[in-house]
Amino acid sequence: MQSYSLTHLRELESESIYVLREVASQFDNPVMLFSGGKDSIVMFHLARKAFWPAKVPFPLLHIDTGHNFPETIAFRDELVEKTGANLLVGSVQTSIDEGKVTEEKGVNASRNSLQTATLLEAIEQGKFDAAMGGGRRDEEKARAKERFFSHRDEFGQWDPKNQRPELWNLFNGLKNFGEHFRVFPISNWTEMDVWQYILQENIEIPSLYLSHQRPVLERDGSLLADTGVIEKKPGEKSETRTVRFRTIGDMTCTGAVESEADTIAKIIEEVSATRVTERGGRSDDKRSEAAMEDRKKQGYF
Repeated sequence: MQSYSLTHLRELESESIYVLREVASQFDNPVMLFSGGKDSIVMFHLARKAFWPAKVPFPLLHIDTGHNFPETIAFRDELVEKTGANLLVGSVQTSIDEGKVTEEKGVNASRNSLQTATLLEAIEQGKFDAAMGGGRRDEEKARAKERFFSHRDEFGQWDPKNQRPELWNLFNGLKNFGEHFRVFPISNWTEMDVWQYILQENIEIPSLYLSHQRPVLERDGSLLADTGVIEKKPGEKSETRTVRFRTIGDMTCTGAVESEADTIAKIIEEVSATRVTERGGRSDDKRSEAAMEDRKKQGYF
């Protein structure tokens, strides 16, 4: 007798594919936000499964800060070439050059928050009515408040107190002119789920996630990659350590962790034992107690 029981990973996969298909059916012009990080890679893999053998029916949108890791950009371009995906790129540098945002100065300067203006402009220019992201509820307390379908007003802003109920997987995509939705297909996944799924599906990932030697600066409890885009404090020196990244973002705020995990299996073992959160090394989350929620209210990812 054939068993129809599902593993927890297959249940999560099925739920995410359902959400992706709901997006395709409810919205006229959706887009998938793609950073080159593990969560957006898994989300894109799920989209390919959801619509196979057809191509993914929406473009990918990468908001490039100009300070992304070269390994991430190389991986992104290789993936697009290999899969035939339609890639759109929004440039933070262009936003700076056109005077739409002002670049921060000083040793703690970062372009991470500047992505919001570039993202909202790209959504408006592309007339996208839904933007799918790889956010997960276990990452951070502000993201834990998100629904699968997260409404944004005509200014692209998020009101955490005005979220729509989602009962029995019924999603309400109705909106007024000029508004849009952010959709999070892997909301219910954990960091461990993502890594186990990557191992199960044999999904390629950027080399940054695996243990490697790299010059780093130790600053305020974070190990920041010494790549030339971070202004050093007086007397501050970098040293080469064996590290990997648990999350990938702008080089100015993405911290590494010391690690010998050079395979996916070893990463899973490491994640199962750690007591530090995935975003514990992100300096941009440490700027205030509600840093992420403030950025999300302004239109951040």
